[in-house]
Amino acid sequence: MITITLPDGTARTYPTPVTGLDVAASIGEGLKKAALAVELDGELRDLTREIERDAHIRIITARDPEGLELIRHDAAHILAEAVKELYPDTQVTIGPAIENGFYYDFARKEPFTPDDLETIEKRMQEIIARDEPIVREVWDRDEAVKFFKAQGEAYKAEIIGDLPEGEVITLYRQGDFIDLCRGPHAPSTGRVPAIKLMKVAGAYWRGDHRNEMLQRIYGTAWPDAKQLRHYLTMLEEAEKRDHRRLGRELDLFHIQEEAVGQVFWHDKGWTLYQALQHYIRNKLRANDYQEVKTPILVDRVLWEESGHWDKFREHMFTAESEEKILAMKPMNCPCHVQIFKIGTKSYRDLPLRMAEFGMCHRNEPSGALHGLMRVRGFTQDDAHIFCTEDQITSETVAFCQLLLEVYRELGFDEVRVKFSDRPEVRAGDDAIWDKAESSLKEAVEATGLEYTLNPGEGAFYGPKIEFVLRDAIGRDWQCGTLQVDFVLPERLGAEYIGADGAKHRPVMLHRAILGSFERFIAILIEQYAGKFPLWLAPVQAVVSPITSETDTYAEEVMALLREAGIRTEIDLRNEKINYKVREHSHRKIPYILAVGAREVQERTVAVRELGKQGQETLALDAVVAKLKEQATVPGV
Repeated sequence: MITITLPDGTARTYPTPVTGLDVAASIGEGLKKAALAVELDGELRDLTREIERDAHIRIITARDPEGLELIRHDAAHILAEAVKELYPDTQVTIGPAIENGFYYDFARKEPFTPDDLETIEKRMQEIIARDEPIVREVWDRDEAVKFFKAQGEAYKAEIIGDLPEGEVITLYRQGDFIDLCRGPHAPSTGRVPAIKLMKVAGAYWRGDHRNEMLQRIYGTAWPDAKQLRHYLTMLEEAEKRDHRRLGRELDLFHIQEEAVGQVFWHDKGWTLYQALQHYIRNKLRANDYQEVKTPILVDRVLWEESGHWDKFREHMFTAESEEKILAMKPMNCPCHVQIFKIGTKSYRDLPLRMAEFGMCHRNEPSGALHGLMRVRGFTQDDAHIFCTEDQITSETVAFCQLLLEVYRELGFDEVRVKFSDRPEVRAGDDAIWDKAESSLKEAVEATGLEYTLNPGEGAFYGPKIEFVLRDAIGRDWQCGTLQVDFVLPERLGAEYIGADGAKHRPVMLHRAILGSFERFIAILIEQYAGKFPLWLAPVQAVVSPITSETDTYAEEVMALLREAGIRTEIDLRNEKINYKVREHSHRKIPYILAVGAREVQERTVAVRELGKQGQETLALDAVVAKLKEQATVPGV
């Protein structure tokens, strides 16, 4: 007898070994049709594998995160099958599920074209319609290598040859196609409801630039056509909001080959940058942070002491001077410890909150760079809180309140929290990590925020919580972090005098709200599609005289607005007002203020607000008061 326990605690008994599909069928025909796989005592398995012992199981459907990943993994195999049917000489290599879709890398002499993608997608739809069973097979290692070599699949044979001795070799067969895979998979190809091939890109075999260049076909897959349409619509909207395109159109910044991965801020972009920095600086002052500034170029000795030299050396830019090796700082924390160490610190000085708009450099691979999202030179809104162990919880609560306030005022109301524990490569022993993790968990729970676990993704020195915000079109961005660090103060000799008169090590809380200014500004550009809130807009208003006879009054309007702190331009060109309105609307100027003969006579202004139809005529002093009020920095 086999006893199967379901997630709700109910148990079902079967006289002989059963499959997950049998269990699903015994519950109901609907679940049998929806089932994709089974989770058996925490392990995902194929529905058709027999369960030979008592077990706790969960039937996986497309509604589960694991189910969506299965659909995308199945889609990758269907893509490979379609390519092999259409282009038999092509070699298949690796094809995983990824966020929002899947890809497969192919070795083929001829490049895939957009027409090829259409043909391949059509064949994939045919394979899905065939509803071919997907069958798991266990093979002998040598037989599997021999089989793939005979098929001309050298890459697959190489993968098998590199697998650890004793590992079970599993192949999955669907129709005439067979592929190496650990699985699991859905019972048949018909369980992949909605797919779309997206693009072709180059990819080195196993990600190594010394290896052959392959062709990577990307696709997306979803549980139904509605979700696929929603995703494609989101991509279209994301393309419209692309910060690189808007950066050019709005004259905010540019990047060029002579300074790879570094930003040339134009006047309007730098105005936006400074407005954001001013806002954050006000928040720091209101929350009792000290602001400091530390060197960019620091002797390697400090990086060796901190441990960064061993871990981050390949990402650090270096220079030599007077027989010394100097490194451009990739982060600010070791330098902040140096400031803390100057003079004697008492427990009465703690918590000490030390903030810096710190310029950092990291030697990112050129292929990973992406506009402002990933650069080599960037500025962090970085801070380190030196505190006692007893202050970890109160400081964490205060920081979380500050962070959520900032996100809300910047237009982000939906924020998720992830708890990341010890990574495989880390500094400090297990006892230190046990203490750091328990301290941070206790602190996070005191905030009342819900969180999910993110195993193994902690920082080098300690566990951390990560804050993921969702933008206007549903994309997630990981920005803020808080890390509890017992290790770096020890390595760099930071200490304070406790109430007992003895020396103690402070705890360091590494924290950031925006992350980097460059990346966060990119997120803001895309969040608002360039239509910034008035307080952030680089140009807040443009005064446009209708005829040259009204230029003098237009200049008076501009002067009054500038005196009130409104970033204002004037457009004195000899162009029709409708032309000016269209042009300034395209530039995303929040307010266009038109003045004609009537406005001069009545000392009024015709006000057009971006995104709204028509205009309203207001007295000049009312216009100044209105814009001044709307341009007030949040929280001030």
